[in-house]
Amino acid sequence: MASTQSYEVTVVGGGLGGLTAALALRQRGLRVTVLEQAAQLGEIGAGIQTAPNASRILLGLGLREQMEAIRTEPLDQVRRRWADGSIIGLTPLGDFCTRTYNAPYWHYHRADLHRVIMDACTDPDGAGPVVELRTDSRVVGLDRGNPKRPAALTADGKRHEADVLIGADGIRSAVRDLMGAEDTLRFSGEMAFRALIPGDSIAADPATRWLVDRYQSTIWYGPDRHLVHYMIRGGEFLNVVGCVPCTDEVAEQWTVPSTAQDLVDAFAGWDDRVPAMLSKAKDDVACFALYHRRRDPVWMDGRIALLGDSCHAMLPYQAQGASQAMEDAAVLAEELGRVTADGAETALRRYVDRRAKHAGMVQEASVRNMALYHLPDGPEQRDRDEKLRRGFTGESDLSYDWLWSGTPLDDPDLGAFAYQFAR
Repeated sequence: MASTQSYEVTVVGGGLGGLTAALALRQRGLRVTVLEQAAQLGEIGAGIQTAPNASRILLGLGLREQMEAIRTEPLDQVRRRWADGSIIGLTPLGDFCTRTYNAPYWHYHRADLHRVIMDACTDPDGAGPVVELRTDSRVVGLDRGNPKRPAALTADGKRHEADVLIGADGIRSAVRDLMGAEDTLRFSGEMAFRALIPGDSIAADPATRWLVDRYQSTIWYGPDRHLVHYMIRGGEFLNVVGCVPCTDEVAEQWTVPSTAQDLVDAFAGWDDRVPAMLSKAKDDVACFALYHRRRDPVWMDGRIALLGDSCHAMLPYQAQGASQAMEDAAVLAEELGRVTADGAETALRRYVDRRAKHAGMVQEASVRNMALYHLPDGPEQRDRDEKLRRGFTGESDLSYDWLWSGTPLDDPDLGAFAYQFAR
């Protein structure tokens, strides 16, 4: 019987989920090839946050030192009212979060976090076979003539055969379509503005200086829209995401360029601190439609399986899209690392069984939050704000405990990984 180390996995998609899977699989001794359609591996200019559930996965992969070098740590999560900026909820993060959930809540520039994971995949001194990264490799077909060796066919005419094929290629997954999975894509009716505002312009203005005096993750709630912002790269940028009703143009094109003025206009009438902040955005404001997938437990067919947005794309109202993909990656590697190539299909079934329910719960919570965040002023809004004031722990129906606690892994070492004692 072949050894575990002898078999191969192809991962389609070199984003955060795909590379986390590649790294976790490498550390289990599998030989991994990543196929990325872009000419260069990298991430867009935007912020990302890892809540404790995702931080725990990355720390367990040995990335603590690299993550500490690029992270910005918010001390609180603050909820504000749109009209006057009054605080209606505050969740302590920082040391409190680390003590409570045994892992930190950190912010990053997406490109920085992507680079850390990619470098770990290709580090010649790392555990396991070095991951092979192939760019300009757009998958256009699947060959399942040999069910034990599925092959991805790329636009350049190459054939990439392996014992297992993983589709980690995003919400518009080619692997998903080619394996014949059901179309579960849904349009939310909303779109999101995204911008990185230079931190020096924020710090120089007395009207916005408060944003750098204490690092926080801030959510503003308003009728039909909400606004999120937090610092990354130690204050170099303020990352901004604003969710509003979608225009027909954006719904059709998915992503369109926008301007700082469009962003300001989208939050007209809000507290004066909002336009003071948003008007400092530069010309690289983007606007993208918010699509998601409905809950669906069908993530595999034979030795082909899906991961991340390709199977459970979710709205950003739990800030868990990448985090859930990282959990997928860790569980996938745990299952595939336990078997030889002959047991790969059974391992994939266990992976789906362990992940589909939980990811589906996060999808549904994200949809519920869309309505909760955007309530018009009135009795429901006042009831929501009262719940926010009471906090997010314990028995509250807004608690993060179910999402941030514990680990999806069976491995006792990773499951009991103690951040505060890991030095």
